[in-house]
Amino acid sequence: MASKSTLNAKNLEALGAERLAELLMELSAGDAAAKRRLRLELAGTQSPGDLAKEVCERLTTIARSRSFLDWQGVRPLASDLDAQRRAIVETVAKADPRDALDLDLPWESSSSLK
Repeated sequence: MASKSTLNAKNLEALGAERLAELLMELSAGDAAAKRRLRLELAGTQSPGDLAKEVCERLTTIARSRSFLDWQGVRPLASDLDAQRRAIVETVAKADPRDALDLDLPWESSSSLK
């Protein structure tokens, strides 16, 4: 049997929603990737359309970026792109497949989300 201080989902649930929210805000301070992930989750709770807009904005930002990506930036970018992919596949596509397809190339004028 696991100790009550073992880091697992059941023990964290015991902290309660308010304390977990405080911890997430504290842990995400200064961490852009964590903030983006939290914003994705919040948008997903509002509506699949809001989530699609959030994903579209992020993909557009990535597509417009012209900075050099060194070896240290590859893993965070891959993680960010995977989070966007999961949001599209797991939430947007289930609610509205057309919106999910439009997210394929959000920077083109054919996108219905703009």
